[in-house]
Amino acid sequence: MNHHSNLRQSLHWLLLAAILGLSACSLPIREHAVPQALSEKAEVVGLPGVRYIVRTEMPDLVQDGTDSIKNERAYLAAHGQTDLHHLPPANFLALSGGGDDGAFGAGLLNGWTASGQRPEFKLVTGISTGALLAPFAFLGPKYDPALKAVFTQSSPKDILEARGFSAAVFDDALADNAPLGKLAEKYVTADMLKDIAAEYAKGRLLLMATTNLDARQAVIWNMTKIAASGKPEALKLFHKIMLASAAIPGAFPPAMIDVEADGKRYQEMHVDGGAMAQVFVYPPSLKLGEAAKGQGISRERHLYVIRNARLDPDWAEVERRTYSIAGRAISSLIQTQGVGDLYKIYTTAQRDGMDYNLAYIPKTFNAPHKEDFDTEYMRKLFQTGYDLAVKGYQWEKVPPGM
Repeated sequence: MNHHSNLRQSLHWLLLAAILGLSACSLPIREHAVPQALSEKAEVVGLPGVRYIVRTEMPDLVQDGTDSIKNERAYLAAHGQTDLHHLPPANFLALSGGGDDGAFGAGLLNGWTASGQRPEFKLVTGISTGALLAPFAFLGPKYDPALKAVFTQSSPKDILEARGFSAAVFDDALADNAPLGKLAEKYVTADMLKDIAAEYAKGRLLLMATTNLDARQAVIWNMTKIAASGKPEALKLFHKIMLASAAIPGAFPPAMIDVEADGKRYQEMHVDGGAMAQVFVYPPSLKLGEAAKGQGISRERHLYVIRNARLDPDWAEVERRTYSIAGRAISSLIQTQGVGDLYKIYTTAQRDGMDYNLAYIPKTFNAPHKEDFDTEYMRKLFQTGYDLAVKGYQWEKVPPGM
């Protein structure tokens, strides 16, 4: 989630804190972070094996991908398919960050359903606001009404509660995202987790990403595995990861996740996955084409990337003030990072023989944006995405400017 006003305000107060020179001891307390030497051994308390630290070698992710193929083959065999080497087309969906611009993705998915052309996805990934979209997108048209409600009926009070002036120096964020937590609890229920677990048994995967701020590492969470665990703490962790992936550093509180390493308990600080990437599918180090060939799998692969942002230059007259200049520079960096992510995903798709499809907010959309999570703005953006999709969306086949 990366709207310019949030960035400017966050930077303003954080700079003020630095100027005042107040020590970190005034901030909320936390448990000790995982020592650097143990950071890659840490597991979530009560739910080990449900996440992957993004690095060059990721054997756990490879194994879970292999297991998903086994589950898919078993499901197909149980439903009468005899040729388990030539599998049906696999469709992947990647949902990006973008704050309240996630209304575009919500509208596009609803319109895609209405067009009769929306496929079922083998893999759905979400980061930042994309993580809020992802569970609904993963479960398909049955959850379209709920997805629409989240992005057309919510207002600022449903997302955040502003803290006082002192929060800039005495707290961990400028606003409390407890209202967003309640919204997640309302829509992402125990029954929804049962539905997600049922799809996991068919070989489908739902992944979300957060940033481990202590280790400065991207972490990918297997949300389908969490849902299928059957553990009583699964729903709480599911909600926490969704909030963590959308926790703008400095604007929203981080999610503190209890972990174990070498028999001792620690606590990790997780924030917006957008601190590492604006959109992801799978790490490029995972050579999907080669892996599938090694397992004797032949199938078509189609990738759909929904970038919940505009990709054309966003003009603004910048005030000659420190926080305005710095905030504008940071938002420019985020936009550029997002375009870079699209190129990285494109080259990975080309290497792995995957059909690449990209959607983003058109430059013709210019509805007034009075505040973050402006209900009227989100409704108009939702409708824009819906109208484009219901007519048959013209997906871009290459990244912008290529």
